[in-house]
Amino acid sequence: MKQIVASAKSVSQILKGQRYSVDYYQREYRWENKQARELIDDLTEQFLADFDPTDDRESVQDYGHYYLGSIILSSRDKEVFIVDGQQRLTTLTLLLMVLHRRQGTREDRVELKDLIFSMKYGKKDFNLAVPDRAVVMESLLNGITPEVSDATESVQTIVARYQDLDALIPGEINEKALPYFCDWLTEHVHLVEISATTEEDAYTIFETMNDRGLSLTPLDMLKGYLLAHISDAPKRNLAAKVWRERIEALRKIGKDEDSDAVKAWLRAKHAKTVRERNRGAENRDFERIGTEFHRWVDKASDVLGLKTTDDFFHFTHEEMPYFVRQYQRLREASDNIKPGLEPVYHVAAFNFTLHYPLILAPLNLTDSPEVVDRKICVVATFLDILLARRAVNYLTLTFSALSYTIFNIMKEIRGKDLPDLVRLLRHRLDEQDCDFSGANKGHRKGFDGFALNQWSKRYIKVLLARMTAYVEQQSGLGSTAATYLANPKVRYEIEHIWADHPERHTDEFTSPADFDDFRNRIGGLLLLPKSFNASYGDLKYEEKLPRYVSQNLLAWSLHPQCYSHNPGFKQFIARTGLLFRSHSSFKKADLEARSQLYRKLAEQIWNPERLTEEAGT
Repeated sequence: MKQIVASAKSVSQILKGQRYSVDYYQREYRWENKQARELIDDLTEQFLADFDPTDDRESVQDYGHYYLGSIILSSRDKEVFIVDGQQRLTTLTLLLMVLHRRQGTREDRVELKDLIFSMKYGKKDFNLAVPDRAVVMESLLNGITPEVSDATESVQTIVARYQDLDALIPGEINEKALPYFCDWLTEHVHLVEISATTEEDAYTIFETMNDRGLSLTPLDMLKGYLLAHISDAPKRNLAAKVWRERIEALRKIGKDEDSDAVKAWLRAKHAKTVRERNRGAENRDFERIGTEFHRWVDKASDVLGLKTTDDFFHFTHEEMPYFVRQYQRLREASDNIKPGLEPVYHVAAFNFTLHYPLILAPLNLTDSPEVVDRKICVVATFLDILLARRAVNYLTLTFSALSYTIFNIMKEIRGKDLPDLVRLLRHRLDEQDCDFSGANKGHRKGFDGFALNQWSKRYIKVLLARMTAYVEQQSGLGSTAATYLANPKVRYEIEHIWADHPERHTDEFTSPADFDDFRNRIGGLLLLPKSFNASYGDLKYEEKLPRYVSQNLLAWSLHPQCYSHNPGFKQFIARTGLLFRSHSSFKKADLEARSQLYRKLAEQIWNPERLTEEAGT
């Protein structure tokens, strides 16, 4: 092996003026929402631990640092190739593009373009030089989200992760904090760059780091620690067998699910402290479980009651399998609707990960299966209501924004019976400063101010899916939220009732901007198959209306026919008192009426009384 050079470098040093090639056999970009969310949570949490709005910009140089892992490079033919790390660098580039767009033309902006691309001989080269990504990267850099349904897997994933990153940045990274965060990200986030002079050496390093399987994971170390303290050999063997079975079952779900399950269990049942939300505060139980749970268990053994062989046996053979099995049920119910656990799917649709430890918190090993399911549904319903309310009031749903609150609720409901669980969670909903009406909430307007934009798009799709499915269910049809969110046969998209033609509405709007503002309000939106939008989306409302008859019930309700040939729907209206009506034309007043209908519909779907219903009390 020839010379190997390893050095820690900042994001700025890694990307500025650099051009990296990616070999054809590893070009696919596959990071999922989960990895993007974890990256944003880690970065923003570290930054916000130091950030103070009263700081001047130079104070950022005294903020803490963050290590993002390593990248492996090799050089040949006057090019630098990424052997390992292109997923991370691609995501970093997408994040920089989001931050570049958000900064706009402000005078104090941090110049990020040089980290995204370089200009040589009049040609623009993105730092990751992959030809089939160039067009989509150029569009995203210019703030345009392209249509990529027919593009390659990498291109589709790049657009999806760009949108995720944009939505996941917490509200705390506001106008004031934005340039500070950009400074910190580029100068205080570091990677270890490992450079080899030959491709063979680079791959030897890669294989050593990734493929030999010699390094013990935190989960391996936790298992070894717990089993080593069970001195009774038969019990130790039994505990090891159960551990292996549960971990293997979790690994079949996906990567890191075994560790995520253990983190959720330990946070749900044993974390007693959380880092305070003030500058310079240290990580406590909740955060340490997320980063070093194996060490945390060792140091917290007295608090956990781990003193005797029997203590360790119970912890490993009884408690761990029980809670990771429940975690597995929650994961499966998050991916696909499970009868009796529908609220879990509804929460997961918001891309919220902290529901796992919160839902596990009230469960007890002695609970009957019926009680377990009722507790799960009560907590999931609470979260469903909380997240829907926050979304329509433009309140962030990110880990960093909600982890402190969720932890305190988690501690409060830990091990509670059903009546206490409902009482505590109902109180938590009542004390929130947001609801769907927006009444008496200052600048928060609820549904009255909720409209389609880059941030709200994902949540509007969830809300429309839920409302559409609810109307159809209550009218005797068999729809579920998954029908409109995860239908493998039909891709549903948000459809504007008004086509993007402000000139058709000059009688009510004096400018295209005023028209656009109203057009994007939730009352002017439906969820329809992508093929519908492609075929009819540009038509006038009166031309679209007859075609709504063959679509879902929420769209059909715009047409008079829906009220004369639909007994199940008419019974639903009579039962609920919802002010559905047909619209032969769709003017400004019609859109406002439709928005109010959606608000009333949401208040029924996300009614806090559902907590009592789910508990069966």
